[in-house]
Amino acid sequence: MRHIILLLLFVTSSFVFAQARELPDFTGLVDKYGATVVNISTIQTQQDAVAQLFPEIPNLPKDSPFYEFFRRHMEPFSAPRRSEPRSMGSGFIISSDGYILTNAHVVESANEITVKLNDKREFIGEVIGTDKKTDIALIKIEAENLPKVNQGDPDELKVGEWVVAIGSPFGFENSVTAGIVSAKGRSLAQENYVPFIQTDVAINPGNSGGPLFNMSGEVVGINSQIYSRTGGFMGLSFAIPINVATDIANQLKTAGVVRRGKIGVMIQEVTKELAESFGLSETHGALVVSVEKNGPAENAGIKARDIILDFNGQEVETSADLPRIVGNTAPDSKITVKVWRDGSIKNLKLTVGEIPREETDQHYQRKQSKNTDETNRLGLVLDELTTQQKEQLEIENGLLVENVYPGIASQSGIRKGDVILGFNSKDVKSVKQFNLLLEQVQEGKNIALLIKRGDLTTFITMKLNEDD
Repeated sequence: MRHIILLLLFVTSSFVFAQARELPDFTGLVDKYGATVVNISTIQTQQDAVAQLFPEIPNLPKDSPFYEFFRRHMEPFSAPRRSEPRSMGSGFIISSDGYILTNAHVVESANEITVKLNDKREFIGEVIGTDKKTDIALIKIEAENLPKVNQGDPDELKVGEWVVAIGSPFGFENSVTAGIVSAKGRSLAQENYVPFIQTDVAINPGNSGGPLFNMSGEVVGINSQIYSRTGGFMGLSFAIPINVATDIANQLKTAGVVRRGKIGVMIQEVTKELAESFGLSETHGALVVSVEKNGPAENAGIKARDIILDFNGQEVETSADLPRIVGNTAPDSKITVKVWRDGSIKNLKLTVGEIPREETDQHYQRKQSKNTDETNRLGLVLDELTTQQKEQLEIENGLLVENVYPGIASQSGIRKGDVILGFNSKDVKSVKQFNLLLEQVQEGKNIALLIKRGDLTTFITMKLNEDD
């Protein structure tokens, strides 16, 4: 029995030792590339809260009758402007002559930027340019012969691969954390132009802008944000792929601004139900719900209810792929768009437009029309729009939802005041046409209604049951 126990202990210890030997060693990577990482602190000039409420004493001559009044009553509240630290972050050197990449939110609104190197030298940083849409900033310090990073290929990263972050979380400089790649090509809310690298590397405030290294010591991403319900690390970190960041940095360096392509469409995800409604065998692509008047897409012949499958030779797997692909396409490029329409594929030639730097939202007002009280099998009371209503909504056809009674439409989220623009792949032009299309739908089949609600245009799907 004793021999068996000793044998088991030997086997267990040998296994643990073997496993320990397989764990990666990050010391060489940190020794070689740690000096390329910098600490960034910013200062913003501010006034005290009281000083912000009161103006400074006017520049009046001493013999003015108002001089003594302002001196007595305003001088106690007039405070000098003062400088306060606003934020701390990280960055890394991409060229030996002092160009540094970081996040745009690290240097946003900063009056002064201090860059501290690994050897404790400090420099004043100059912002060359920022891009809020990708959260990338390029800054420059006056220095030469600096150590710089080597750029890797994020496309070669594999899920489960070890990665390392170096930065200044909470101001603790040159902190090293490690983890694995959890996923690639992540889309985040309000982030349309970045296919994020998700990792479980510990990232905290101050890590922003720092590099994400692969095991070859190559930078594959910029640590940008975390998902957290507490404000601290919870195992979900996101990095901007370095190839995206480098493209932005090159544009900022040469032109000071970033140009992005635009085609003028609103899109939504292709669900299983929508794919069935449009006769598409797979749930991929981006469903066009509206097309900008006189925009690149309309000029190319793209229509609402088209499903964009391929843009300029790049497959559109999900709707989140399209804004990124289009945005990264140079304006004025002449490309081919592959769309699914009426059960077949069409190839359309398109000239890419450009996203204006300042886009304003358009708001439309809707007027109510008379109630017909004729309820269809969906529980909807519909009425045709007047010419004036169509002009206000900037549409050619559509039906106003006058009322919604309990039924499949109300359960699917259709509301009174919505405008129905389309039924599956057909434009909706009259109540009679809509009801005829509805009668032709067999039990158990899905239908997709194109709905306009305020500034939002989207498809709502529903399955017709026997009772409908």
